[in-house]
Amino acid sequence: MNSHQSLEQRNFDVIVIGGGAAGCATTYNLAIKGANVALLEKYDLNTQASGRNAGSLHGQIQFEPFHELGMKWARDFLPGLSFLASSLDLWKNLSAKLDTDLEVGGKGGLMVAQSASDLAALEVKVKLENEIGVASRLIDQKELRELAPYISQKMLGAAFCPIEGKANPLVTAPAFAARAREAGASIATGVEVFEISKENGKFKLQTNVGDFRAEKVVLTANAGLPKLAKSLGLELPISDVPVQVSVTEQVEKFVNHLIYFTTEKLTFKQANSGSLLIGGGWPARYDNSGEAVLNLDSLQSNLRVALTVCPSISKVKVIRTWIGVGNGTPDHNPIIGELPDAPGAYVGMYPYMGFTASPLLGEVLSDLVLNSTSKIDLKPFALTRF
Repeated sequence: MNSHQSLEQRNFDVIVIGGGAAGCATTYNLAIKGANVALLEKYDLNTQASGRNAGSLHGQIQFEPFHELGMKWARDFLPGLSFLASSLDLWKNLSAKLDTDLEVGGKGGLMVAQSASDLAALEVKVKLENEIGVASRLIDQKELRELAPYISQKMLGAAFCPIEGKANPLVTAPAFAARAREAGASIATGVEVFEISKENGKFKLQTNVGDFRAEKVVLTANAGLPKLAKSLGLELPISDVPVQVSVTEQVEKFVNHLIYFTTEKLTFKQANSGSLLIGGGWPARYDNSGEAVLNLDSLQSNLRVALTVCPSISKVKVIRTWIGVGNGTPDHNPIIGELPDAPGAYVGMYPYMGFTASPLLGEVLSDLVLNSTSKIDLKPFALTRF
């Protein structure tokens, strides 16, 4: 079904705005539960944060905010981490559920440390993760060599998180969308929502292709959320930073883990195709017209860090670097819930690691919309906390 065919109907039970993994997952969950639902996306499906990330499935506290923001922040983030862990459970059976090979795999995550002080910090971090049932553990240099012999011998040890892995971000949101369509959802791309208002008890959405109406609306368009929420009376502090990811030529499979480094930004893993994916949140830059473009300094730094951690890749060729999207919140926790001044309007976004969170976010948002309940305690993610 292409966009103009799916626009014949103008009134829906629910309209979801944002065609990334979270929006497509929400639309799928609403459709299979019988809702008359439409998904509106400004661009093409899966072309923003969901389709431009490197496919990491995260399940541990990230070291950079832990190091910079400290223990109080880490404790406050535990509900967000618990959300990721619950979503990772859903990933295990998602390929079968969506009848698509999402390339879910990997043997856990390794956050490697080069200094004794970072190793001590990892030990504290692991204890926090254990408190909420994530079975991370600290491993020494000897076990690190056994698990990942390609890691530099200068590394003293690592935090091992068994629930982490990877999936293919290019196929996940489209798979949710395809199954949603089969269940009766209308999906339209190239539709930009300018304003949302309440009219005669319904939401009216003004768009570039005319008006739509719905009993309820769900906002999942990460970078577009502040503007949309503002028209419904809520200020959302969501940051939008372009970041870079690089991919190499295909090489024989040797990396089975998601690799991080405590000293500098790095995510490093190997796709099923054999390509290495190198990222970690290094920033792109803006050109004179405001477009996000390649930052050569970031690329060089990212590759230098990757070589520090995995020296054997020095001969492997990088074939492409692309610009991803990093959407954040001040406390790194998600924003999930009903807008206080607009009953029937809901927001759902998970900062930085939204790809991992998307299967659970889709279930939670659909439960909120249809039943006003959630199996997850959403108080830590309240929209009013800022």
